[in-house]
Amino acid sequence: MPETILVIDDDPHLRSLMQLALTTAGYRAVTAPDGTEGLRSLEENQPDLVLLDVMMPDLDGWEVCQRIRAVSGVPIIFLTAMQGEQNQVKGLDLGGDDYIVKPFHQAELRARVRAALRRAHMPPLPQKPILRYGDGDLVINTAVHAIMVRGQEVHLTPAEYRLFLCLAEQPDHVLTTEQLAKAVWYIETNITPANINWYIWRLRGKIERDPARPRFILTEPGVGYRFAAG
Repeated sequence: MPETILVIDDDPHLRSLMQLALTTAGYRAVTAPDGTEGLRSLEENQPDLVLLDVMMPDLDGWEVCQRIRAVSGVPIIFLTAMQGEQNQVKGLDLGGDDYIVKPFHQAELRARVRAALRRAHMPPLPQKPILRYGDGDLVINTAVHAIMVRGQEVHLTPAEYRLFLCLAEQPDHVLTTEQLAKAVWYIETNITPANINWYIWRLRGKIERDPARPRFILTEPGVGYRFAAG
């Protein structure tokens, strides 16, 4: 049975083009003209992936993404004419998996859909359910995605959690920004070194006692970042 892709976009011409491109590639493509219809279609069709426009009347893509993430972990790729790292980071921060800037070629659309589905179908790596560092100052419960810092639970966004876990699972191993981008998102990602640096800054503000002099998330100048387990 072909995988189902839900396209939510208020541009009827673009919806038709994407539906044709996806159908030609062997997917089952369903469409919705706005966020409200998109959420209804999500419930009815249980898609394997959502292509989500940002600028829409009624509910915009940011709001739709938040509502989807409240009930589903389905991969979401944002579609928008808005450029700039701030918008890209916002989409990923809300739980999106990728971000395509309009206009785009059908080949790029299909490649990103393949990449997102491939990542979603990867079996989870074996994990210790509880990770403890710094004499228990930092505790990661991977079973429930919970982070405890000095006895207090810390809220991380989905992207922050994935990035932090990637570092913590490889203690004292230096990872470049490119390696982190590929591991946390996937190889066709739009994530830049500046995006990674911004996420690291956010993580330090939530995890470190003194973000200016971090204990756990260390910078290796000219190379990348390293998680210090001691």
